[in-house]
Amino acid sequence: MRSLVVLPMAVAHEAAKYPQRFAEMGVDFEGRPCPTEDDVIELACAADAMIVEGSQRPITRRIIERLERCRIISGTQIGYDSIDTAAAAERGILVTNVPGYCIEEVTDHTMALLLACSRRVVALNGAAKRGGWGFGPGSAEIKEEIRPGIGRLRERTLGLFGFGAIARALVPKARGFGLRIIACDPHVDRVTAAELGVELVDWPTLLAESDFLSIHAAYSPETRHLFDDDAFTSMRNTACLINTARGGFVDEEALRAALLKGELAMAALDVLNAEPPEGNPLLSLHNVICTGHYAFFSPESFEEQWRRPADEVTRVLRGEWPHAIVNPQAKARFVERWGDMRDSCA
Repeated sequence: MRSLVVLPMAVAHEAAKYPQRFAEMGVDFEGRPCPTEDDVIELACAADAMIVEGSQRPITRRIIERLERCRIISGTQIGYDSIDTAAAAERGILVTNVPGYCIEEVTDHTMALLLACSRRVVALNGAAKRGGWGFGPGSAEIKEEIRPGIGRLRERTLGLFGFGAIARALVPKARGFGLRIIACDPHVDRVTAAELGVELVDWPTLLAESDFLSIHAAYSPETRHLFDDDAFTSMRNTACLINTARGGFVDEEALRAALLKGELAMAALDVLNAEPPEGNPLLSLHNVICTGHYAFFSPESFEEQWRRPADEVTRVLRGEWPHAIVNPQAKARFVERWGDMRDSCA
């Protein structure tokens, strides 16, 4: 029986290379839109491998329990919260992600948002296009709009919520602008942070001392809406919140209230709770910048995002362990079901 790889979404862009790539291995490939769980089950129940794009359709326990032959679910993103990794481990299904594929893009984008907040670039651009220029007529209104938080960047404080690979790659870029950098991450020790010239602080200190607070943590049910009324009340009223991670970290109603009340100066968001947004009231505020989930993007990162999951599937089909397993507890059950890795593709 030939192996089958499936993609529960329309095949386009870089994924258009999949049919030929897998055909050259003697492997069948099928990709099509799957708007419901039942559609995913119908497509994937007899598949040996599945490649998934997280924003398309969560891969739930119900789906995973119906997968008869699947050995690997290979995600195209860094985050894998849309896949029930525990259910997959119970079935001996390996789950992989693509760690680090867009680190340069996300850190560049974060700095771009930080600088846009610091210098009020979007507001000034809009004012200039409306005819506002320098300190001429109408400048009082412009100055009032840009006043909260604008100022010299050097020696201000950048707070990082989460101190993993992306946050660490951001450090030298931020330090080049003379920023003091603090971070909050319970999974990182002070020595590791100090080696990078970063002060590790607790949650209240992160909120109280950050002029710019940028989110770079792994999203989980425990961190959902962590940035809420209490958090915004604890922040400086000149502070800017930057989110290039997951929209779910932020209670958007609380954020909007804080921005309207002047408890927070600005928010720069690449991600939102619901995407694409439909009538999200945050987008009507002058002190909100939104970039539509493009922080990850460059032609280079996009190619890598889709190539690496196919690489992981290829390894498993050839009897090799994949490189980026996020549920290593699945290995023992994998061997029980399929035998040693070299025998698993037989």
